[in-house]
Amino acid sequence: MAQNRHNFTVEYLNGMSPAEPGKRYCVYDVRCPDLAVRVTDTGVKSFVLMRRFAGKIVRVTLGRYPTMTIDVARKAAIENLRIMNNGDNPNDEKRAYRRQQTLGQLFEEFMERYSKLHKKSWRYDAREIPMYLSHWFGRKIGDITKAEIQAWFENITREHGLYQANRSLERLRAMYNKAIEWGWDGQNPTNGIKKNREVTRDRFLTLDEVPRFIAAVNAEEFMPRSYIWMLLYTGARKSNVLAMRWEEIDFTQRMWRIPDTKNGDPVNVPLVDRAMDLLREIPRVSEWVFPSPKNPDMHYSDPKKAWARVLERAGISNLHIHDIRRTLGSWQAIAGSSMQIIGKSLGHKSSQSTEIYARLSTEPVRVSMEKAIGFLDSAAAL
Repeated sequence: MAQNRHNFTVEYLNGMSPAEPGKRYCVYDVRCPDLAVRVTDTGVKSFVLMRRFAGKIVRVTLGRYPTMTIDVARKAAIENLRIMNNGDNPNDEKRAYRRQQTLGQLFEEFMERYSKLHKKSWRYDAREIPMYLSHWFGRKIGDITKAEIQAWFENITREHGLYQANRSLERLRAMYNKAIEWGWDGQNPTNGIKKNREVTRDRFLTLDEVPRFIAAVNAEEFMPRSYIWMLLYTGARKSNVLAMRWEEIDFTQRMWRIPDTKNGDPVNVPLVDRAMDLLREIPRVSEWVFPSPKNPDMHYSDPKKAWARVLERAGISNLHIHDIRRTLGSWQAIAGSSMQIIGKSLGHKSSQSTEIYARLSTEPVRVSMEKAIGFLDSAAAL
């Protein structure tokens, strides 16, 4: 029987009608010929792989749409085809997966197969997933209920704050999504659990805090003092400044090339006069601009104690190290710089990251309005 084929797009799949009562139908993907969407009479849409294997048609259920996206379904289909080409039935693997997998086992697989390979922040996963989820590591992933996860999420919100709760929920959701992609045919129990509403942080050094902050930083030891000043002079992320290497500095072009950033792209950071002066003051005793005082083969890694001393000395509260980066952007906005220029200077990949500074650029707008009113007054006096 001829197969009904179509290029799978979100628009097309969303527009697929339910099957006739008591029936179901399949439509195959043009780009991945063995991948199909099976639609029931209630409108449920599932991705399935249909392939002849060992003399008979084998159907592998991959996941439900839209929980499983089209791209993920295509990748899962290719992975299952690879298993078949190696002489194995993917359904046998799925049954073993379903029978044996605990959350602890999924965590280990998630780290080795995904997080360490694809996430720059994998160390946070390695630390925080066991910190907040180890009490379930002995449980099978199919036995953990949505109600339990909701209660766990609310408890983390109360005990550790809304941001930590959101990050923990995101990690658990990602683990279940990967389990589905790798062969588990259950449903992600985190679906439908809403994250806490987050308020974008807009803290930066205010005009009255600047003199106290400068005095407090200058009272620090050379290494933490230099590091904090470099944060302010470059507006770079904390981790990038900690890992700054001499080989990345172009003294002729007055440029610092960060080879690997949070966004995954290299960034060229212009170095202002004070940053250049600071670099000339720092002795080259290591490949690192800010080497560890205990081991020059490692870079400086623990500015927390120095930062706490600075805040106490300056009498400033609720200021994070990352707020220094925001301070540079904020004062650029106050000085009238465009959002495009601010975004470029901070290495933002999208304009959304820079939108927070728009609310701070009211003073240049006020100056412009004052000038316009002045012209109107001058015209009226003629």
